[in-house]
Amino acid sequence: MKKFLAFSTIIFAIQTSLFAQEKKEILPASKIDNTLDSAVVNYKKQQRSITYGSVNVEGKTINYQAVAGSSVFKNAQDTPLISISYVAYFKRDEDLAQRPVTFIYNGGPGSATIWLHMGAWGPQRVFLADTSRTKAPYKTVNNDYSLLDASDLVFIDAPGTGFGQVITKDLGGAGNNKDFFGIDQDGEAFASFITKFLSDYNRWNSPKYLFGESYGTFRSAVVANLLSNRGVGLNGVILLSQLLNYGNMTEMTTENPGDGLPFELILPSYAATAWYHHKIPNQTAQLEPFLAEVENFAMNEYAAALNKGAALDVASFNQIADKLHQYTGLPVDYIKKANLRIIGPQFEQTLLGDSSKITGRLDARFSGAAIDPLSEYAQYDPMDSYIDAAFTATFNNYVRTTLKYGIGMNYKTYGNVNPWDFKRQGYVGFPNVINDLAQAMIYNPDMKVMLNMGYFDLGTPYFEGVYEMQHLPIPAVLQKNIEFAKYYSGHMVYLHPESLKLLHDNVAKFINSSH
Repeated sequence: MKKFLAFSTIIFAIQTSLFAQEKKEILPASKIDNTLDSAVVNYKKQQRSITYGSVNVEGKTINYQAVAGSSVFKNAQDTPLISISYVAYFKRDEDLAQRPVTFIYNGGPGSATIWLHMGAWGPQRVFLADTSRTKAPYKTVNNDYSLLDASDLVFIDAPGTGFGQVITKDLGGAGNNKDFFGIDQDGEAFASFITKFLSDYNRWNSPKYLFGESYGTFRSAVVANLLSNRGVGLNGVILLSQLLNYGNMTEMTTENPGDGLPFELILPSYAATAWYHHKIPNQTAQLEPFLAEVENFAMNEYAAALNKGAALDVASFNQIADKLHQYTGLPVDYIKKANLRIIGPQFEQTLLGDSSKITGRLDARFSGAAIDPLSEYAQYDPMDSYIDAAFTATFNNYVRTTLKYGIGMNYKTYGNVNPWDFKRQGYVGFPNVINDLAQAMIYNPDMKVMLNMGYFDLGTPYFEGVYEMQHLPIPAVLQKNIEFAKYYSGHMVYLHPESLKLLHDNVAKFINSSH
């Protein structure tokens, strides 16, 4: 295996301290750099734009300073390798030694962090009507549930996304995509960004948190472990829509036949989706008691049946098929043809098939017309079609007009990070970072972990997240450091307004109680 660049060899683009910390001003106005050559963007130059604003969070006004910019990293020969873009918000008039700081990122891999920025935690939030469509011109509104009341916020765009750029030879640098696009390479990049940020902004002694969504939870496990070995004591790791083991996805089962666990872990999410769309033959009034029943069935009768494989007798096979029909609303004949094993894209295509519609994958509350009603699999995610344009338009407008950054630059909502290196030295099988998180928790037994999950998420099912956390190879006593919260929403929990409030209150409480 080719040896990839280690970020421990990277030196900071700016060797000296950027500024002396002051209590009232995070960065002095003299450091503002809003000018960019609109014809040629110099990615080798570290950029900053400083602005000021206020946000009303649950009735309380918070004044803040915003810093939008890029952080440049170089190799030992002082040649630039990559610029990583970010936006940081600092509450003004605070004792920075006591003020928590939370590093926030989305997933993909290859997604920028506009979703958590404009949907969950930033001071401005894109206006969406939950599962109803909105159309241009889109607008932003005051975010009543910004996390700025509990912590300073640093939104980090993954390498190759946002305003960032791998600075390759043709751009005057020595960067290579292979140095950044992979599990360990990406983790190194984020760990290096965070430690550099702590130095640049003099936040080493602040309570520190990671907040990752989707692949960002996978990343958080890697980064938490890397940081723990570099003297960075995290107070907490906050996970939203968790996936720590790719082998637990039903989409992977064609490459790993004989493993019934992914089907067991996704079943409660199928049931929640069928309940939401009123496809349950005997619809119950309350969701949670119904799901508790399905979870019990999944881990017992269903698991035992799948474990028997071809040894399962016909009567039991038919009984399980009927039970799956009762829990998922799928036709019994379809369940039998699938040999009791339905993968996510098949369920999304089939549940609403009688009306030639499909459900969302990341948020199954959403639905849309099927591109091909006769297809076996859903061919797009309706949730994306509802929200992509609104998030992209509002962020691109907000960052340039309000944050005064990005003129002459292209913001990449999704970066071309393929091929992504999923191989890890010393690991076999599907990508799995459960050991990374376990090691970080063992090394720092004071670090708390919080898992937030949406019932209607078919991409990272909530029951899968619970299972993974309950099977971490850690001393039993450390299980008390893990908190769970479930929401009446999907993968992006914050798309549901009532769930956004609950998410804010739960996360703020977690931060306030863990430092």
